[in-house]
Amino acid sequence: MDDYTNYNNYGPGPRHSGRSGGRRPGRLKKLLWLIPLAIFLLVAAFDSFYTLKEDQYAVITTFGKPTTVSASGLQFKIPFVQRVYKVSKSVQSFPLGYRTGSNESVDSESLMITYDYNFVNVDFYVEYRVTDPVKYLYNSNDPVGILKMLCQSYIRDTIGLYDVDSVITTGKSEIQADIKQKIVERLETEDLGIQLTNITIQDAEPPTPEVQQAFTAVETAKQGADTAVNNAKKYANEVTPAASADADEIVKQAEAYRESKINEANGQAARFEELFNEYQKYPLITKQRLFYEAMEEILPDMKLYIVDEAAGVQTSIPLEPYATLGQEGSENE
Repeated sequence: MDDYTNYNNYGPGPRHSGRSGGRRPGRLKKLLWLIPLAIFLLVAAFDSFYTLKEDQYAVITTFGKPTTVSASGLQFKIPFVQRVYKVSKSVQSFPLGYRTGSNESVDSESLMITYDYNFVNVDFYVEYRVTDPVKYLYNSNDPVGILKMLCQSYIRDTIGLYDVDSVITTGKSEIQADIKQKIVERLETEDLGIQLTNITIQDAEPPTPEVQQAFTAVETAKQGADTAVNNAKKYANEVTPAASADADEIVKQAEAYRESKINEANGQAARFEELFNEYQKYPLITKQRLFYEAMEEILPDMKLYIVDEAAGVQTSIPLEPYATLGQEGSENE
C-alpha cells in the first residue's frame, strides 16, 4: 500500500521524470525559431516601401543593376533584392575661387593670366542640375568633380583670350556666355547626366590694391557715361512726341495755305477767262467797265486839290471835306 501510494505521488522514479522533462525543451526550440522569422518579416515589410518627393529622382536597382526610375509618392520595391538611390532634381551649385560662408579666397582656383599678360583674381559661381539620374550614378564615379575640373579648365582657357580691362570691367557678360557654351558642349560629349544651367562671375579684381583702385575709377566713369546716355535717351523720348506734333501741325497749315492759294489762283484764272470772253464779244464796253471799276477802287483813297492859277499865286484848296459831305449826302438820299 505504501509502495502504491509512493508510485502515484512521485511517479516511477527517474525514468518517469526523464520523459516529462524532455517535452519542454522541444517547445522552446520551436518558439525560438519563430522569433527570427518574425523579425525577418518585419524588416521585409519596412524595406518594401519608400516615399519619394516631387524634387527627387529614384533609381531602382535589382541585384545591383539599374532597372527603373520611379515617380514621386509612396512606392513599393522587392525587399533585399531591390535598392533605391535618390537623386535631387533641384538646381545645385558650387563656388570656384572662394568658399561660401567664410568668404575664404582660393588662389589656386581664382588666380589667372589674361591675354595681355596681367594677373587677375576671378571668382565664379556654378549652377547645375541632374537630367539623367542613371547616367549621373553609373557613367562616372564623381560627376560633380568632373564638372568642376571642366569649369576650371575652360575658365582659364577663356580668360586667356581677353585683356584685363575686359575681364574686370566691360567683357564679363561675353566671357560668361563663352565659357557656358564650351562647357555645355563638352558635357554633351561626356554624357554625365548633368546640365550646366548657369555660370557667373562673382568678382574680378587685380591682385594688388593699387591696380584695383585704378580699375574702380574706370568702372565709375563707365557707369557715369551710361547714366548720361540713359538721361539723353529719356529726354529724347520726352521731346520727340511734342516735336512730331508741332511738325504735323505745321505741315497741316502749309497744306491748307497751299490749297487756299491754288483755289485763289483758279478763281482768278476763271475770272480772267470770263473777262477775256466778254472782251472778245464787246471790247469797248468791257474796257470802259474795267476802267470804271479800277477808278472806283483807286479814287476813294486819293486826295483832291483845286489849283487857282488866275490869282497869280498858286493856291491849293483841299476838297476832302467836300468829298466827305458829298458822300454823306448821297448816303442820306
